[in-house]
Amino acid sequence: MSTISKFKTSVLGAGFAGLTASASLAKHGMEVDVFEKNDGPGGRCRVIKEDGFTFDMGPSWYWMPDVFEKYFNRFDKSTSDYFELKKLDPGFRIYFGRNEFMDIPNTLDEQKELFESLEEGSGAKLEKFLNESKLKYEVGINDLVYKPSYSLFEFFSFDIIYKMIKMNALQSIHDYIRSSFKHPHIIALLEFPVLFLGGTAKNTPSLYSLMNYSCLSQGTFYPMGGFYKLSEAMYELAKEQGVNFHFNAPIEQLNIANKKITEVHNGKVHDTDGIVSSVDYHFMEKQLLANKANYSEDYWNKRVMSPSALIFYLGVKGKVKNLIHHNLFFDEDFDEHAKQIYDNPEWPDNPLFYVCCPSKTDDSVAPAEDENLFILMPLAPGITDNETTREAYFDKIMTRLEKIIDDKISDRLIVKKSYCIKDFESDYNSFKGNAYGLANTLRQTAMFKPSMKSKHVKNLFHAGQLTVPGPGVPPAIISGQLAASQLLSYLTHEPYEKYLR
Repeated sequence: MSTISKFKTSVLGAGFAGLTASASLAKHGMEVDVFEKNDGPGGRCRVIKEDGFTFDMGPSWYWMPDVFEKYFNRFDKSTSDYFELKKLDPGFRIYFGRNEFMDIPNTLDEQKELFESLEEGSGAKLEKFLNESKLKYEVGINDLVYKPSYSLFEFFSFDIIYKMIKMNALQSIHDYIRSSFKHPHIIALLEFPVLFLGGTAKNTPSLYSLMNYSCLSQGTFYPMGGFYKLSEAMYELAKEQGVNFHFNAPIEQLNIANKKITEVHNGKVHDTDGIVSSVDYHFMEKQLLANKANYSEDYWNKRVMSPSALIFYLGVKGKVKNLIHHNLFFDEDFDEHAKQIYDNPEWPDNPLFYVCCPSKTDDSVAPAEDENLFILMPLAPGITDNETTREAYFDKIMTRLEKIIDDKISDRLIVKKSYCIKDFESDYNSFKGNAYGLANTLRQTAMFKPSMKSKHVKNLFHAGQLTVPGPGVPPAIISGQLAASQLLSYLTHEPYEKYLR
């Protein structure tokens, strides 16, 4: 028996971070058990099936495709071994009012033409902006996000410091975009990822313009069959590595001293030499670590959280006019909505919202001639959530949506379900019901995020959206690999970089 194969390790949570951590541990010879409180893998990336409709419950934007491919390549696999990936053209549509929208094309020449039609000289500026964003993307992906961020010294190389200065990466993305562009539609297009990253444009570093490179230069993709195909693929890959999964198996107790964990429902005890926790970091500390927590309740309450969301899953009889796969509704003030998420948390007066209609691309997600709609409104975490408020906002959103696309939907509903703060808390133990994790502010970047490493439990490492590198599906996938590499390094006394290859 090899030295490494004698270790038994446990992963808590089967979301993207947990799935990648478990497969990475097993790849290097560990015996791995995954414990998940829900009835299947995927975490927030689950599905609802009803009356012939298949609704992706969580993620829907497939950006940064190289991160997914790099992960599967570690196992001599490709995403194409598990699902078909389709590039959308146009990538998405932004509505600014009735009969006022722009479709975002795939090619740089077409994008430059679009920008030029809005603001003279902006086409050439876009090309320069995307070249700078590409550099930020390459630095971010190659030099920054695969580091555990325990210390600032991890980033103290002449090359990284030179690149960061050259990119002016710590300037706010608000100022960075406005230094080149003036037209409000262009600014809205370039700033919109910030609303989902978890911050206002004024407090988010311009480093995150790397997202503009991904959405405009790399493009927007869709796994045929739905985003859940990615969850299925990562689950299958983990099983191929020999990972053992336990569903409907929340953990009640961690007996760290004796290296044991106990399931809630059946009291079954499992031996373990080390743990990667991808469950909600705050929940883990408060409920399972007690006096061994890294951070106080006061610390957590002072964190700037990314948004929660009010989501509606709608099955619509017949086709819906004037929608494509991804649609952003920016007919109201962006800054005002952001203030009501971050500065003065409350239900927004005039919210922006997003509508995904995957049945425009994929016949399998809805009955023939019907439509599958996913409507999402970003929302401040931790505020009051009840059915009366949800219904009021459904009416508000539907009134605007139907007016803008000139089609009546509300009287054609076959399926209607909502999901909001209380559901995020119940299903995922999500801190304040957040949907995405910590906001990507400068003071919550890299080593300023909650640490992957437990200060008091040496064989415990955290992964997921409340630690490094941050919110979103690609960062969660990277986080799981990083946490696994830290645990492997702790158990084998080898450099963690060895286990990221």
